[in-house]
Amino acid sequence: MTILVTGATGTVGRVVVDRLLGAGQRVRALTRNPQEAQLPDAVDVMAGNLTERTGVTAALDGVDGIYYLSGALDPESAIQQARAFMELAVGAGARRIVDLSGLAVTVRRPGSYEMLRDVEEVIEASGLEWTHIRPGEFASNKLDMWGASIRAENTVRSAFPDALGVPIHEADIAEVAAAALLSPGHAGHAYSLSGPQRLTHREQAAAIAQGLGRPLNFEPVTYGQARAAYITAGMPWDIAEYLLGYQAEYAAEPPEVLPDVERVLGRPGRTLAQWAADHASDLSDDPTRQAKNPTGSATG
Repeated sequence: MTILVTGATGTVGRVVVDRLLGAGQRVRALTRNPQEAQLPDAVDVMAGNLTERTGVTAALDGVDGIYYLSGALDPESAIQQARAFMELAVGAGARRIVDLSGLAVTVRRPGSYEMLRDVEEVIEASGLEWTHIRPGEFASNKLDMWGASIRAENTVRSAFPDALGVPIHEADIAEVAAAALLSPGHAGHAYSLSGPQRLTHREQAAAIAQGLGRPLNFEPVTYGQARAAYITAGMPWDIAEYLLGYQAEYAAEPPEVLPDVERVLGRPGRTLAQWAADHASDLSDDPTRQAKNPTGSATG
């Protein structure tokens, strides 16, 4: 079986590629810059993106399954891209599609989910076997929020120290997606995904410290101080506001631990401490420190 992975160089997409290869599948990746993709040699890397009909047509040739990255990165054209892509996928004879959507579709706060749900509806109308993957907060967001201060000062700063979250390891998202692509019984399902632990920001800092094997300081700060820290670390102003807005929502309406990761994979999701251990090199100023891959074994 040949599976096309869009967004193959992204946080989740790379792990999807890895898991599909590990299952013995032929994997094709569509990327804007094949020379910079740094994907395994076994991957058939093709140049193109979702806005180019020619590249998509070539990438879909002979494909059975598809991992589709919904339009969160390009929301203004997400619906049009999805319609054009699905038309080509059906014409190419693809059978199954798994799309990375978002938990906002399950929660349905006005203004946060409509585009993602519209993309889901385009996929559902295609006639292909579909599965929606709806993760909540990515643990990898911690790299943007706290990575700089952890590396430089062994410190986590938060404007919402007691806000609860259930961050999910990207490997769990990817493994649910891979299971939906490779195993029967997932067609027509929408999986709402979270991490296995409901933790305040204080507790999240402690979990990261546990995973890293070194103590971290925790400092409550104001909203403005947190925004300034994000921007100083290189985050665009609008992204800083976006992340702080979500933290404020979590403080007012705490998210819950959801069961779908364990239902699909037959085991609990990876903890935030495990995520931190897997990203030790990203959270250290020591260039000789080894990273771990999402299964926990060291990689060179």
